Amino acid sequence: MRQAGRALPEYRKVREGVDMLESCLRPDLIVEITMQPVRRYGVDAAILFSDIVLPLKAAGVDLDIKPGVGPVIAQPIRDANAVAALPELSPDQVTPVVDAVRGLVAELGDTPLIGFAGAPFTLASYLVEGGPSRDHTRTKALMYGDEKTWHALAGKLADVAAAYLTMQIEAGVSAVQLFDSWAGALSAADYERYVLPHSRRVLAAAAGVPRIHFGVDTGELLGLMAAAGADVVGVDWRVPLDSAAQRVGSGVALQGNLDPATVFAPWPAVEHRVREVLRAGRHAEGHVFNLGHGVLPDTDPEVLTRVVELVHEVSAAS
Repeated sequence: MRQAGRALPEYRKVREGVDMLESCLRPDLIVEITMQPVRRYGVDAAILFSDIVLPLKAAGVDLDIKPGVGPVIAQPIRDANAVAALPELSPDQVTPVVDAVRGLVAELGDTPLIGFAGAPFTLASYLVEGGPSRDHTRTKALMYGDEKTWHALAGKLADVAAAYLTMQIEAGVSAVQLFDSWAGALSAADYERYVLPHSRRVLAAAAGVPRIHFGVDTGELLGLMAAAGADVVGVDWRVPLDSAAQRVGSGVALQGNLDPATVFAPWPAVEHRVREVLRAGRHAEGHVFNLGHGVLPDTDPEVLTRVVELVHEVSAAS
């Protein structure tokens, strides 16, 4: 996941005195931070260091990422006029990201680079709520109470996400991931009505490279997330991969899904659970081993190194 390096001492050192969004717009830092987990762990792919709200910030939305809180929006968007005023994203606004992708592709050689963007629902939730939300009450109120405005907002955000992914693909990423971090707050019926058409349009714009679709607590949505056009569906730790394989149907691979808290346990317990994930993953048409969400900040990097080595060992023997 995109948080792969945040437990590393070298990450903390390079980020000293640099706020999150600034670091996401400096090509030198994007390249260095993206490379750190690849150097440290020997993983099979790199994922671009960035943040899902970056294209909104670059386009001109007044927002900041507050430590310990997350993205905070100065003027939340809650009516049709605010939606109409939402700026579009132009290529020149994310030139540093494009430059970093090109530099990374050259440095990584045969190691693939995965780009990513935030999905329309998750971006909309931040914009409507004004920041992170546990219940997404204002977002759901807008969806249910003013469906036209909701679809206008989600459509604009789909344009932003599609443009951002397209720029990354043109710069050379090998695959892309669409993060719908908060989609698990929705019922399947609401997801299908209010979210699926917009995520489908984003993923369609990224055709030509493998497309990963990920959300948290989305066990009831896995089939719909696959139907949005994903080649790979990310699965958090709540649903075993053999069950997830049945839910996504044929032609779709899975990504996941070791509980990130597992790596704090003694090594025999970690090894047992890694092997369980790998066994369950054999039921899928393809399996990308990963943590179920992201690396927790206090994770011991040496344990992750052992996890990567174990996955490579088991995969080579199977």
